[in-house]
Amino acid sequence: MVKMAKSVTFSTSSSASNLSPSFASLPASPLNQPFSQSMMEEALESAESIIKKWDPNAQSYTKIISLFRHSRKQAKEFIRCVRDLRRAMHFLVSQDSKSDKLVLAQSLMQIGMSTLEKEFFQILSSNQDHLDPDSASGQSTISSNSEFEVYMEYDEDEDDDDELKKAGESISQVEKASVLVMSDLKVIAETMISCGYGKECIKSYKLIRKSIVDEGLHLLGIEKVKTSHFHKMDWGVLEHMIKNWIKAAKIGVTTLFKGEKLLCDHVFSASITIGQSCFNQIAKEAGLNLFMLPELVAHKEKKQHHERIFKLMDLYAAISDLWPDIEMIFSFDSLASVKTLVLSTLKKLKDSIHTCLKEFETMIHKDSSKEISTEGGVHKLTRTTMSFLSLLSEYSRVHVLSEILTEHPLKTNTRLLESYFTAPILEDEHVNNHACSVHLAWLILVFLCKLDTKAESYNDVSLSYIFLVNNMQFVADTVRSSHLKNLLGDDWLTKHEAKLKSYAEKYEKTAWANVLVSLPAKTSVKLSPEEATTCFKRFHAAFAGAYLKQSSCVIVDAKLRDELEVSIVKTLVPEYREFYEKYLPMLRQDRNIEMLVSFKPDNLENYLSDLFHGTPMLSGSSHSASASLSSTSCFSIGCVKH
Repeated sequence: MVKMAKSVTFSTSSSASNLSPSFASLPASPLNQPFSQSMMEEALESAESIIKKWDPNAQSYTKIISLFRHSRKQAKEFIRCVRDLRRAMHFLVSQDSKSDKLVLAQSLMQIGMSTLEKEFFQILSSNQDHLDPDSASGQSTISSNSEFEVYMEYDEDEDDDDELKKAGESISQVEKASVLVMSDLKVIAETMISCGYGKECIKSYKLIRKSIVDEGLHLLGIEKVKTSHFHKMDWGVLEHMIKNWIKAAKIGVTTLFKGEKLLCDHVFSASITIGQSCFNQIAKEAGLNLFMLPELVAHKEKKQHHERIFKLMDLYAAISDLWPDIEMIFSFDSLASVKTLVLSTLKKLKDSIHTCLKEFETMIHKDSSKEISTEGGVHKLTRTTMSFLSLLSEYSRVHVLSEILTEHPLKTNTRLLESYFTAPILEDEHVNNHACSVHLAWLILVFLCKLDTKAESYNDVSLSYIFLVNNMQFVADTVRSSHLKNLLGDDWLTKHEAKLKSYAEKYEKTAWANVLVSLPAKTSVKLSPEEATTCFKRFHAAFAGAYLKQSSCVIVDAKLRDELEVSIVKTLVPEYREFYEKYLPMLRQDRNIEMLVSFKPDNLENYLSDLFHGTPMLSGSSHSASASLSSTSCFSIGCVKH
């Protein structure tokens, strides 16, 4: 509090230069109208009556009550008296610096400042609900009019109610209360600063408001983290912390700090320098604490695990979105360290994200897993790779990935990539996703090369093609159903669907060619019964062998499975039907005909239609097909079960 012992002393000189620093620093009166002797005396008389009434050191009821809460009309008169007293003191200094009236005026000013300091502290401490950052940020359009009368409300004066309505007819009662509290603080600050008592004013303000900001961060879950403790944390714990931090940071920046700055700017609008100093002491430490976590996360490890890239990009996107507010809130030179920390964190996050991408590519190159499914299904690497890339592509929507990849363009094997991929022209010309498209296409190319290597692990060439068919189909489906399609384009899909078709054709040729060549060529001469018998036996053995081998295979995609089944049926069944109908009558008299002719054409089609489910019909998996083979005997390779 302002102490009465802090008195303004006057020298015998008529110069005002020997006044105490507090008084000598008083700015000139803002009002240009002349101030006469009679006006000075009237101001002193009025000030003595009103200011002494509210002396916080006096033994009266006014010592324990709040002036502004007790009577806003008297509060208005008190402010007016102090301002008039200030003008009277300027008049007295200019007329007679040794005047007893100047000493009286100085004494009254001390009392007035002590009263206003007490009121300032009480308003700050007892109206925290009306001065919370959310309320303050909601008053961003509050009038900058410094005239006290616009905001003061009196029960006794309807005109003042009208002026309050002009300040905001559309705002709620709660908002009105916030406006009044903010304007009370502002008028007290303006008055004390203009009278040379700015230090006493801002001391209380910084003390209370800093505790509110610090408590606000605490309630948001933002705590100062020890670096040694942080580096021992598991990534799972950090993921949860990052998720919570992103939510807290948005509130912290756009509500807590923004609201605090608006309040500080409003209250200390009379002095930009004081406002800056005040906000710096309130927000600097808290701002640095807020952005400590992402800085530590970005710098946690030199070698980043690729799966962590998504949380890193979430952090990067969140901070980037907040940057305009951060730049505005921490705009003062004294708060440059906060902006420097944020910019440094963004750069480190970019570098970490790029490192994760390189780590992902390296992981594909170095994958030496020998585990492959016996039925040629989708490989684990295919699922993890495409899941990673499809999720990665989503970050191009918010420009995070594109921004980072534009700064780190692909440099490896560009000629190979250019021959393989041409980036599509995107509809949104304002979004530079070219670097993103090229990089994702490159990663898929690296993966497909690894897939070819995996296919070579199969001893059976036909099973290698089944493997490639399943995995290429999975890749194409993932691209088609995700944002990858927009980045890679229709040409990319068309090209890879053609490659998929090529794999299917090669599978069909390698798996079933021996069955087809077991039948006699159409141009050959008519066979004898013995030759026909041999052909039937050869066909049956070839088909049974191929079927038992291929029926353990799986085609994951139902549409692709049906298309491949139909293609094989169209290749084999018509050829076999023609042979069957041409030579079966010749063998009717053979007593072993049922052993020789194990398959009818329709039976053959039933078997083929049940391919690629991983369960061969010859083991009894299909009742309808087995029933049609009720008279079938044994093959040389095994028995047909019913």
